[in-house]
Amino acid sequence: MGEAGVVAIIEWTFGFALLAILSMLGVNRLIRFSLTAPRVPEIGVPEGLPWYEVQIPTVRGKTLFGWFIPANEGAPALAVVHGWGGNAEMMLPLLKPLHAAGYSLLFFDARSHGRSDVDTFASLPRFAEDLEQAVNWLQAQPNVDAKYVGVIGHSVGAGAGLLLASQRRDLFAVVSLAAFAHPARIMRRWLKLKRIPYLPLGAYVLFYIQRVIGYRFDDIAPCHTISTVNCPVLLAHGTEDDMVPVSEAQEIYANRRDDQVRLLLMPGRHDEYDEMEHHMATLIGFLDDARRIEEAK
Repeated sequence: MGEAGVVAIIEWTFGFALLAILSMLGVNRLIRFSLTAPRVPEIGVPEGLPWYEVQIPTVRGKTLFGWFIPANEGAPALAVVHGWGGNAEMMLPLLKPLHAAGYSLLFFDARSHGRSDVDTFASLPRFAEDLEQAVNWLQAQPNVDAKYVGVIGHSVGAGAGLLLASQRRDLFAVVSLAAFAHPARIMRRWLKLKRIPYLPLGAYVLFYIQRVIGYRFDDIAPCHTISTVNCPVLLAHGTEDDMVPVSEAQEIYANRRDDQVRLLLMPGRHDEYDEMEHHMATLIGFLDDARRIEEAK
C-alpha cells in the first residue's frame, strides 16, 4: 500500500471517529433535553393564612423560592417539596389541616422548578440537596423548634425525603407521598412509553443518567434508603396510581428498618390530593406520634 493509501485510511478512521463522537454527543444532548422537567411557575398564593415569601440559598450558588407559613412560637415545622415538574402551589392542599394542627410550614420549589433558580439538570439527589437546605433554613428560624423539623415529599420529592433521612439523624419524621421504589424501574417505564428499546439504547440512557447525576440508582433507590432511615416514616400511596404501582410502596415498606415505618394505602392516582384530604387525621396523628417518640428519647 502506498503512502497515499495510508493517508486515506488515517483520514477515514479519523473522520469516522469524529462522526461517532459527534453522534454520541448528539444522543447525550437529546437524552438531557427529553428528561428536562417542565417548569410551571406558581400563579396563586397560600390564601387565608399569614405567610411570606422566602429565598433560600442552596448548593452551586442557586436560590430556592418558597413560602413560609408560621404557626405559634416554638412550633414544630415541616419542609414540603413537590414532585417532578411540580411546584410549591401544587402542595397547598396540605396547608390548612397541617397549620391548624400547629405546624409551621415551608413550601418550596426545587431547583429548575417553579420560581427557583435553574440549574444544569434536576435529579433525585439534587431534590435531596434542596430539601436539606430547606430543613437547615427552618431549623435556623427563631420561632421554630429545631428539634422537631420533618419533611413531606411527593414522588421524586418523597424519594428525596427518604434519601435525606438516610443521611442525617435530626429529622423527627418523613411523610412520603407516592414514592417510587427504584429509579431504574421508573426510567424503564418511561423508555417503554417512548417506545425506546432497552437494548442497546435504553441501557445506555440509564448508564448516561447515572453518570450525569453522579450516583448509582441502587444507592438512591427508596427501596434501599428506607433500610437506613431511623426516624418515623409514613408511606402514603394511591391504590389507583398508574404511574407508580402501589406494589412499589409495598416493596419500600417490606424493606423498612423497623416498625417506625407505617404504610397508608388509599384510593387515588399519582397526582391527586383530594383523597389525601380524607386521611389528614391519619397523617397528623402520625406526625404527633413521631413527636412523642422524639420527646421520649
